[in-house]
Amino acid sequence: MQRPRGERGSTLLDAVVGTALMLIVFIGIVGAFRLTVMAVSNNKARAGAIALANERLEFIRSLPYNSVGTVGGIPAGSIAQEEPVLLNDVNYTRRTFISYEDDPSDGLGGADSNGIITDYKAAKVTVSWTVRDGVHTITLISRLSPPGIETSVPGGTLSFNVVDAVLAPVSSAQIRIVNSSVSPSVDMTTYTDTGGLASILGVPPGSGYQITVTKSGYSTAQTYSSTATNTNPIPAHLGVALNQTTAATFAIDVLSTKIIETYTSVSTGTTTENFSDASGIGSSSGIMVAAGEVRLTVGENGFESPGTFLTTAISTTSLAAWKRLTWDASTPSGTSLTFRVYDSSGTNLIPDSQIPGNSSGLTSALVSLANVSTSTYPSLVIGATLTTSNASNTPSIDSYSVVMDSGPRLAANIGLTMTGAKTIGTTAGGSLVYKYQNSSLSSGESGAVTLNDIEWDSYTVGLNASTTYAIASVCNPQPETLAPNSTQTTRIYISPFTINSLLVDVRDGAGATIPNATVRLYRGAYDSTIASDGCGNAFFSALSSGTVGGGNAYSIDVSASGFQSYTSTEVNVSGMSRTSIILNN
Repeated sequence: MQRPRGERGSTLLDAVVGTALMLIVFIGIVGAFRLTVMAVSNNKARAGAIALANERLEFIRSLPYNSVGTVGGIPAGSIAQEEPVLLNDVNYTRRTFISYEDDPSDGLGGADSNGIITDYKAAKVTVSWTVRDGVHTITLISRLSPPGIETSVPGGTLSFNVVDAVLAPVSSAQIRIVNSSVSPSVDMTTYTDTGGLASILGVPPGSGYQITVTKSGYSTAQTYSSTATNTNPIPAHLGVALNQTTAATFAIDVLSTKIIETYTSVSTGTTTENFSDASGIGSSSGIMVAAGEVRLTVGENGFESPGTFLTTAISTTSLAAWKRLTWDASTPSGTSLTFRVYDSSGTNLIPDSQIPGNSSGLTSALVSLANVSTSTYPSLVIGATLTTSNASNTPSIDSYSVVMDSGPRLAANIGLTMTGAKTIGTTAGGSLVYKYQNSSLSSGESGAVTLNDIEWDSYTVGLNASTTYAIASVCNPQPETLAPNSTQTTRIYISPFTINSLLVDVRDGAGATIPNATVRLYRGAYDSTIASDGCGNAFFSALSSGTVGGGNAYSIDVSASGFQSYTSTEVNVSGMSRTSIILNN
C-alpha cells in the first residue's frame, strides 16, 4: 500500500546525525564535569597545602629564636628540611628552609653599621603536590626577629655565583652543601635567585664543605676531594673562616647529546673479467668466448665481422666513485676494437661530457671514469665492438677491468674513547685529571653510539687500545666543541691497524678542512704523496717510528690551490699519531 501524502519516515542518515549531535552534547557535558571536578579537587588540595604551610610556620614561630633551624641546615635545628605529608588523601611534600638574613636598614655586608649581618632569620615553607595537570606548589615566608638586641652569630659566609657557558646567571640552580666534620653537621640545599646568586650566613667555621650545583636538565658542577688519582683537586672542597666570606663561582648549562658513528674508510676495488667462460656477458652477436678470450665468430669464409657484446651490470655496495676502465686486447692487421660505456640497461650511453669520446667509441686501453656520476649511474655496462677487414684475422680481448671506490660502510662494535678538555685536578705526578674520560665506549651492532646528558665541553674521540683499527679520517677535526643544548654527530673512518701511522688533517686559517690538498710525507727511502679526502684528511699507514728527539723525524710538504705551501722537517710518528696543518691564503 502507498504511504499517505505528508507522512515522513526516519532514515539511517537521520539516526546518524541525531546520534552525532547527542554525542557532541554529552562529550561537552562530560568535559565540563571533568573540569569542575578537577577545579574542586585542586582548590581542596591547595587549601590543604596552605594549611600545612601555615601549620609549619606557626610551629616555627612558637620556638625560641635560637632553636629555629633545620636538621643539617644553617642555622641548625630540629625541623626536617623535607618531609612527605598525607592530608585528605593527597600526598604532599613539605620543604622548610631557614636562613640568616642581613637587614638592609642598617647596611648590608661590610657596610653594616654594627657589623652584625645575621640580623634575623627567614623561614620559607614550600608545599608541593601532584595532580593530573601537573605539579602545584605554594610558598609562605615569615620573618623571625631575635628577642632584644641582635647578636652576632659565630660563623662565616658562603657566597655562590652560578653562571652558564656564556657567563649569564642561572636562576633556581640547586646548591647542596654538605660537611660532616663540623658540629652540628651540615647537609642542606638552597637555590639561586634571579641573578644566579645565593648566600648562606652564619656558616660554622671549618674546612671540607662539599658543594654540588645543578639544575633539572643541566650539567653538574662541584668541589672535589683529594684522592689517590686526584691528588690536587680543582676546585677543592671549600673552607669557611670566622667572620669571613668564602665566594665561589660554578658554571652549569643545558645538557647535550653526542653521537659517534664508525665507518670503514673508502677503499679501492677492481672488477676484472678474464673470460674463462661467458657468464660475464649479458648479450652478444657475432662473437665467441674460447680459451680465455673474446673473438669474432668463424664462418665459411673465415672470421665474420662485426661482432658485439654487452657485459652484465657492474657495481659494488656503497659505491663511492668510479675510477677507470682498462682492457687487455690484441688488434692484428686489418682489425679494430672499440669500447663504449652504458647505463645499467645497456641501451643508454654515458654522455661524452662524463666520458669524452664515448659515443664514437673508445680505443685507448685506459679510460677515466672519474667524472661519471655515481648517483645517476650506480652500475655500468661495458660494450665492445670487434671488426675485421681481413677474414684471416680477428681482434681478441683477453680481459677488462673496472676500478671503483666503495665505502664508507658502518662498522659495528668498534671500541672508542672520548675525553673532554675540562679538568678537575692533577695527579701526584702532575698529570691532568679530566672531568669526563670514557675509554670503554663501543659503536655496537648499529655502528653508532648515542651519549645523552653530556656536558658542554671540547671532546676528543679516539679508538680504544684493544681495537685492531686506526683512524684514517674524521670529518670533524678533533678536539670538537660540543655546545650546550645541542646534538652533535662525529663520524670516524677506520682502517686496519698498523703499529705506526700518521693522520694529517689540512685546514685553513678559519679551521675549515681543505679537500684535495697534496700531502707528501718523506724520510730517507720512504716517500709517499696522498691527496686529502673530502674531510681534508690524509692517512699514512705502515710507517716506521721517527721522532725529533730520536733524530729521525719525518718531513712533510703540503700544498693546495689558492693557499701558501707548508713544509716541516719535524713530524713525529710514534704509534697512532696525528698532526694538523694550517695553510694560509
